[in-house]
Amino acid sequence: MPDAVVITCSNRAAAGTYADRSGPLLVDALRGWGFACSAPVVVPDGPPVGEALRSAITAGADVVLTTGGTGLTPTDQTPEQTRPLLTREVPGVAEALRAAGVAAGVPTAMLSRGLAGLAGSTLVINLPGSSGGVRDAIAVLEPVLTHAVQQIGGGDHG
Repeated sequence: MPDAVVITCSNRAAAGTYADRSGPLLVDALRGWGFACSAPVVVPDGPPVGEALRSAITAGADVVLTTGGTGLTPTDQTPEQTRPLLTREVPGVAEALRAAGVAAGVPTAMLSRGLAGLAGSTLVINLPGSSGGVRDAIAVLEPVLTHAVQQIGGGDHG
């Protein structure tokens, strides 16, 4: 069973100002797709995101999904924390996530700066922080995530 980690990147959720709604949606989806996945790791924006990513990658996670911190506000730093860890980018995933949001009638989805790529053999994907954006992302990822993990492990393209 492949391992997945969900990281919620939010100053307010980390401070307890409001409950993390997006992280649990991702955990439920991943478990439904056959991934072993614990409760979301909730961290404030900025360097704690990078620390959580490094921890998940070092622990050998097959997939790490982040939610939040991909917008344009000054505290949105998830892509900046992600990029230095990536050894290969997978831009089609990030492009498909933005396109799905726009197609769902959310033009601001194009403002997401989320990245997708490999950090060694770990697939890292930045998702938006809103629960609606996460639902759209789940629909995009469901048909490809298991196949991507198989390919990363040396599996066939079939």
